[in-house]
Amino acid sequence: MRQGSRLAADIGGTFTDVAYFDASTGTLSLGKSLSTPDHLVDGIANGVDQARTRFRDAEVFLHGSTVAINTLLERRGARTALLITQGFRDIYEIGRINRPDAYNLFFSKHVPLVERASRFEVTERLTADGEVHVPLDEASVHRICDELLAQDIEAVAILLLHCYANPSHEIRVKQIVQQRLPHVFVTASHELSQEYREFERCSTTVANAYVGPIVSRYVGEIETRLQREGFEGSFLLVQSTGGLYASGQARRECVRMLESGPAAGVVGAHALCDRLGIGNAIAFDMGGTTAKAGVILEGRVLTGNLALVGGYNQGLPVQIPLVDVFEVGTGGGSIAELDHGNALHVGPRSAGADPGPACYGRGGVAPTVTDANLVLGRLSPERFLGGQMQLDSDAACRAIETRIAAPLGISVQQAAEGILRIAATKMSYAVKGVSTERGLDAASFTLIAYGGAGPLHASAVAREIGMKHLIIPRAPGHFCAFGMLHSDLRYDYVRTSFKKLEEAHLAEIMEQLDALAGQGRKALATGGVAPSSVLVAYSADMRYVGQEHSVTVELDEASLRAEDKAAIKARFDQVHQQRYGTCAPDEPVEIVTLRAATTGIMPKPPMERIARAPSEAADAACIAERGVYFSEDQPRMPTPVYRRDMLLAGHRIVGPALIEEHASTTVLFPEDALAVDEYGNLHIELGVSR
Repeated sequence: MRQGSRLAADIGGTFTDVAYFDASTGTLSLGKSLSTPDHLVDGIANGVDQARTRFRDAEVFLHGSTVAINTLLERRGARTALLITQGFRDIYEIGRINRPDAYNLFFSKHVPLVERASRFEVTERLTADGEVHVPLDEASVHRICDELLAQDIEAVAILLLHCYANPSHEIRVKQIVQQRLPHVFVTASHELSQEYREFERCSTTVANAYVGPIVSRYVGEIETRLQREGFEGSFLLVQSTGGLYASGQARRECVRMLESGPAAGVVGAHALCDRLGIGNAIAFDMGGTTAKAGVILEGRVLTGNLALVGGYNQGLPVQIPLVDVFEVGTGGGSIAELDHGNALHVGPRSAGADPGPACYGRGGVAPTVTDANLVLGRLSPERFLGGQMQLDSDAACRAIETRIAAPLGISVQQAAEGILRIAATKMSYAVKGVSTERGLDAASFTLIAYGGAGPLHASAVAREIGMKHLIIPRAPGHFCAFGMLHSDLRYDYVRTSFKKLEEAHLAEIMEQLDALAGQGRKALATGGVAPSSVLVAYSADMRYVGQEHSVTVELDEASLRAEDKAAIKARFDQVHQQRYGTCAPDEPVEIVTLRAATTGIMPKPPMERIARAPSEAADAACIAERGVYFSEDQPRMPTPVYRRDMLLAGHRIVGPALIEEHASTTVLFPEDALAVDEYGNLHIELGVSR
């Protein structure tokens, strides 16, 4: 084990990416392998081999995975029961009674993860301030346990009203269930969320129980493999905040890692922005199955406190802190198909890693986005994954011809271009979802594109939105794993506390925030990894008096300690104005929920500089030329192909061009220009040579 060395693995729907930072030499090595859905840890081990290292060489192993989110989306979790306060059995199904599509006669609401027959009422009741109104009837809990045994339940979620104010009843119910059903995964709502809103807390707790047995077993398999391989360091997982937490906590609070992979990518983009001095950027990650986007605003990663798993219309809420990520079902493996009216659709169905796109030659017959890129000449059939994987151009042509081009009466090239244009439009929705819909002008931001397929489509996506500047970082196909190397330990603690700002004593609020931060420091101290320093960030959910929904506002500790209510109110008005386009400076506000994020800063690998070119001409890096189809107006243009590892700082290229590397290809459209910076990042300006 090498002191300070870190190994990171990110499992995607198609590929598993590995990054290893060797602290003794200061070098970064990368590995990429096909994901192994039947036994995911094998994909990690294959990636470690590709990176030419071993588990035992690292002091810290970092991991992000889609296991939790995929288990939820695919509805293949554990047989779960819900224990809830008497009289509230159906709040999980009733939800918020919102009707997102008011005129759709065929609209269907969310479908609970627990059927009604497996929801049980516990005799007890607390008031909103935590006082006991109806004492806990332990006999009722034992009767429920008899039913749980009869139903062969695998996981239990416990949600009792107002337990965020007083968790004593939930604690006792959990003790009884664990005594009676020691083999069952049990989770209580106060362990995950100490916020009001019973439906959201209920949904969060059920989601944790539903994925718990699968995720816990999966994390356990990795721990076993690490032990077998002689790993003696710390095993940490990436949370949806982009922060790290210990594997023991991850096995109990699985729902916190729903968006671990995408969050790590945004953390990597933030580290890149920090190094390059960029304040506002949109991180765009396109892999084999999905495309995701997140935002860096004024040097900070934008975060949220609620995710709707499955989309706004029918999604189930999960009430946890997380990086504000918007996701669409479009990736390199997304399947293109015609509906009954011969309209072309791309995704969300994916060919995945097995069988994969038709061009993989693994039995896939459906045309995908990757097949379209190959047909149009944007991918090399011989040099995919650095030549480790040969692509079958004829199979890609047959798939597009048979299922798309022939039925529509168009050429294979036109069909392939149509697939990519639809994919770009769909992926632009992800970028708009975290920018335009948040009151931000996406066109004024820099787009940082990564993931194996991100550089292929970044220019097209940027054009859809009107963006002018994009960056392709080094090793974009491994960027989420790279982002994990820049993640820090993080613990978020939250508590609902209603107070009108003008009546509040800010000294008391500061005491409550300090108590939450103290919980975070305690978690850091018991996590097994010593951070180099600790930072605490305070915030509060606030709203105008009389409003239902709130916005999260960062709290300046100096303003709190100075009892400067005017500064806090002004900051809230500013956030409200940005989010909704309006504010009411004369209206009173109230604090709803207090938040403290405690971060343990971890050592980061440095960003390596590359050699500087003697001139701007990059001719020495040009290795081939091939015809690339860009549009009907520009069919099969002779296009130079460059090797990225031969590009030096200062090199400039005018499009059209292709820049190939081991795990990705960057497409430079005609009229675009590219420059290489001192760290090897590719900066692309759109339309500058027009």
